This record gives sequence, C-alpha cells and structure tokens, in this order.
Amino acid sequence: MVPVELQYTKDHEWIRVDQSTGTIGITDHAQNELGDIVFVELPKAGDHVSAKESLGSVESVKAVSDIYSPVSGEVLAVNAKLQDKPELINTDPYGDGWLVRVSLSDPHEVETLMSSEEYAAYVQDKAAH
Repeated sequence: MVPVELQYTKDHEWIRVDQSTGTIGITDHAQNELGDIVFVELPKAGDHVSAKESLGSVESVKAVSDIYSPVSGEVLAVNAKLQDKPELINTDPYGDGWLVRVSLSDPHEVETLMSSEEYAAYVQDKAAH
C-alpha cells in the first residue's frame, strides 16, 4: 500500500503537503520491517528540523531506527497519541500513526522526493537485490 497523494524518501518516510504544512510519518514498508514499535522519540513543537537529518527515532522489538526529515522547517505539532500508543505506527502508518507536522521553510524541497510510483519501484528493486 503506497498512497498516491504522498511524497517519499529513500529512508522510508512519507510527507503529505497541504499548502505550507507537511505531515510526516514512516511508510508501511518501514513499520513492517521494524516489527512491533514500542517507543517513539520525537522533537518538540517549535524545534527546527532539517531535510535529510534525524528528527527522532522509533524503537521496535528488533532495533532503534532514526527517522529522517524529508523537508526543513519548524515543528508545529507532534502526535501526542504515540506516547501512549506507539503501535499506531504499525496499525495505521498513513493515518493515526503520523509523527510530526512541520511548517515548510523551503517548499521546493518536496520536489526532490519520490512519487508513490517511484517509491513502490524503489522498494521492489531493493527487495529483489
């Protein structure tokens, strides 16, 4: 499942852009690879994140993995539900399992990300090797 309205990174993050705000999460593929997510570490509202740099991490029963921001900007909101229910990332990675919302400092960064078709092909290609 790769929603068409989102943009993707090679690190398996997604972003949904609504004018100058981006909602960021990890893909279904990423949560599937990680296994059961037990803890999430996220920035605070007001923090600044930079494209391709870590904005936090997810801890699963298998490993701890960094989450990389697809864009630069200021964190507007953090999904507080994940503190008590990190498993929302497993059950609904594109909905209730979103991570942060950011105000885009450079909307053109989104143009460098993959479309759903490109991301699906990327995942398929990686799986084949």
